[in-house]
Amino acid sequence: MGKQVFPTKGNLINTKKTLNLARVGFDLLDRKRNILVREMMTLIDSAKTIQEQIDDCYSQAYLALQRANVAHGVVEDIAASVPVEDGLTLSSRSVMGVELPIVNLEPRPLELSYGFVFTSALVDEAYLKFNRVKTLSAELAEVENSVYRLATAINKTQKRANALKNIVIPRLTSTVKNISESLEEKEREDFSRLKVIKSKKQTTP
Repeated sequence: MGKQVFPTKGNLINTKKTLNLARVGFDLLDRKRNILVREMMTLIDSAKTIQEQIDDCYSQAYLALQRANVAHGVVEDIAASVPVEDGLTLSSRSVMGVELPIVNLEPRPLELSYGFVFTSALVDEAYLKFNRVKTLSAELAEVENSVYRLATAINKTQKRANALKNIVIPRLTSTVKNISESLEEKEREDFSRLKVIKSKKQTTP
């Protein structure tokens, strides 16, 4: 139950201003939600495309690895010579106040870190395929994390918009109506009172 607002012209003006602000706030939140939804749907399409590429690339990479294992035995020692990736950096971009991650994997020329004496093109192929998987995984991590953050922001924005639309605006509208009716009733009473006083004055000798 909201606090009773005393029916005065000042309160009517203030309540109307608050109501207008609430309506503007709802419009802004609705626009923000629409923009975030469009951004999220675009990213969802990107995530689907990248995931399909990763699935295909993983299949090719593991097939290449199996062939390399068959040709050279288990290539664990060879794999251990590949340096750990340390070129991953994180930054962010803002969409309607929502911070979205940017995952940047520094492009580097591919340099084989193992010797050629005990390896073959089969090992090279597996290495290149898994390197592609690494790049795609970084892209997918960026997109999926962005989708999660956008979904969270959309949910919060929707709740705030709903609160304005279904609670705040109707309550303020009702308050404006009640104050206006009270003031109109008071004006009618004052007008009637003045007529009675004027009538009495005219009939008084």
